[in-house]
Amino acid sequence: MGLKEYKAKRDFRKTSEPKGEKPLPKAVRGASRFVIQKHDARRLHYDFRLQMEGVLKSWALPKGLPWSKGERHLAVEVEDHPIDYEDFEGVIPEGQYGGGTVMVWDRGTYYVYGEQPSQSLREGKLHLVLDGKKAKGEWTLVRIRGRNGEKNPWLILKTGADAKPISKKLEDQSVKTGRTMKQISEARDAEWESNRKMDESPTSQFKAQIRKAMVGRDRRARRQITSGAGRGRLGEPSLPDLPSMRAQFVEPMKAKLAHQPSKGGDWIYELKFDGIRLLAVKIGQKVSLLSRNQNELAGRFPEIVEAVKNLPVRECVMDGEVVALDEQGRSSFQLLQTREMEGGKSPIYFYAFDLLQLDGKSLVLLPLEARKNVLEKLCADIGDPIRYSGAIGGDAKALLDEVKRRGLEGIVGKQRNSVYEPGRRSGAWIKLKCVNEQEFVIGGYTPPQGARKHFGAILVGYYENKKLVFAGKVGTGFTAKSLSILHKKLQAERCADCPFVDLPLKQNGQWVQGITPSIMRKMHWVNPKFVAEIKFAEWTRDGKLRAPVFLGLREDKKHTDVVREG
Repeated sequence: MGLKEYKAKRDFRKTSEPKGEKPLPKAVRGASRFVIQKHDARRLHYDFRLQMEGVLKSWALPKGLPWSKGERHLAVEVEDHPIDYEDFEGVIPEGQYGGGTVMVWDRGTYYVYGEQPSQSLREGKLHLVLDGKKAKGEWTLVRIRGRNGEKNPWLILKTGADAKPISKKLEDQSVKTGRTMKQISEARDAEWESNRKMDESPTSQFKAQIRKAMVGRDRRARRQITSGAGRGRLGEPSLPDLPSMRAQFVEPMKAKLAHQPSKGGDWIYELKFDGIRLLAVKIGQKVSLLSRNQNELAGRFPEIVEAVKNLPVRECVMDGEVVALDEQGRSSFQLLQTREMEGGKSPIYFYAFDLLQLDGKSLVLLPLEARKNVLEKLCADIGDPIRYSGAIGGDAKALLDEVKRRGLEGIVGKQRNSVYEPGRRSGAWIKLKCVNEQEFVIGGYTPPQGARKHFGAILVGYYENKKLVFAGKVGTGFTAKSLSILHKKLQAERCADCPFVDLPLKQNGQWVQGITPSIMRKMHWVNPKFVAEIKFAEWTRDGKLRAPVFLGLREDKKHTDVVREG
């Protein structure tokens, strides 16, 4: 549909709505953001918008979302809106199209089953999974045939399980500002900032880098920008019309496990770290260190908090990994765990590899290369414990050989021009491991034997079709201190029933790992909520871990996200 109809309906001399004049980079396959705006125009309704094909595909929902399974509401497809409209909250003047109060009622990420949003849209059926502040679960948009000349009618159906209805308070509360519709209407403070002049703050150089990165749309121009060539010839264009966003948590993009490098595409490679993935969020002098599941870990890493405070920007969000290094300079999750459990003083570092937001602007739609250019300059003069994680080369095979020789974790490949896809594992990022290591869920433990105290081994597994499948017993890798600490945690979550769906189990006439029905009665079962990092030699033919070693507990990953990787 494009923005032609959107612009034709508005007089931008009278409304502060975004013009969407400067095209943003097109969203990649499986656009990932949605917004629902509560809109009190001629009649109250909700505008449901999906980021797709470089615009916001939009539907008006007269009754809002349905919440009970099988319930359906009318959805009227309207004109595409610019991407930057997703952050608009304020008042559209009377006499303008859609005049009235607009609230950012909900926002988050979405996924289309099949990961082909554009094709699903053309076919008239979008099976959506929403992960917003208010809307969480499955809904389906279906195009229907209009009656009596009715245009663009769709239905939005509640599919999957029932969703918890929204409370009266949340129904009239913005997820952007916390304000009510009345407060937004009275404030009338919406003001679009796309034409503001750059200030003279310390971040001017980083904004300039963004401008230059956006000048050349083709790869050759971007290479000139990156290398510093041709800068005088490119001129000084205005700041790109990037979406406005206050610094906040963004669900980290994920890398897909690959067994060999990709043959096509333009890739760069970075070191894979064996630590804790964190987002560093700076707002003034307030700093949060948030794990993948939004646990606040600032209290555990105060030296990193202080370093982030000293960054020469007002606001930013950096994606990176906290690591502890051994004597050979290798990152070690086990060393990081030991440091915390036993009060060690080994130094830690925050390796920053992506920049998602900077002083009120979201950078996620910029190419990776442009984001990393800005991040490198931001980290240039900070020093330890913040370290910039740059590309280490483009020849994956040679890099893997060297990484294996040095006993390192592996490498991560990223498409040079990829946008940042929050929460998605699209394949634009891949991980190539040199060691077998992944997370597993603890479902129980065996009694101690001999001189060992507390427990003998933990029983671990992974989810398959939402059911916990047994992967093996892990009895090595523990210290006396970690045995004691973990035992206390497990005791607090003891339960009566075995959480593994396949225990006890016979394979080739033998009980799996010697776990007979009588042995089962001696096991201690726990609620499957703890996630352990396990290193192992290989998967056996019957799908169990060979020579597993416990490295530590992970607090940065939900147990329900744990699946078999290899």
